[in-house]
Amino acid sequence: QVQLVESGGGLVQPGGSLRLSCAASGRTFGIKAMGWIRQAPGKEREFVAYLSWSDGMTYYADSVKGRFTISRDNARNTVYLQMNSLKPEDTAVYYCAGATSVTVYPDAYTYWGQGTQVTVSS
Repeated sequence: QVQLVESGGGLVQPGGSLRLSCAASGRTFGIKAMGWIRQAPGKEREFVAYLSWSDGMTYYADSVKGRFTISRDNARNTVYLQMNSLKPEDTAVYYCAGATSVTVYPDAYTYWGQGTQVTVSS
């Protein structure tokens, strides 16, 4: 059993920043990648970024590249998503997820947090 708990969402103006956190606990040894996936109202889930647990390699969707940064704190078993230069189109529920492979496909992620709302609006 793996538990993922997100925090850090909220309302921010365009151009602003937010940092999301995801604390992992339980039987996490099988997780190969931690990712952030978002879902806007009426839209499909969209991959945002992942971090490979073994080597720290990161990968980003084109829509967030250069603006978002995924990172981790091994001691705290926590993954972060630093979001800068936020745009209204970034508005969505953001989910932290864990996968047993390194992947960009949301359906391949096995473990999910409860989600945290990010709203970018003036």
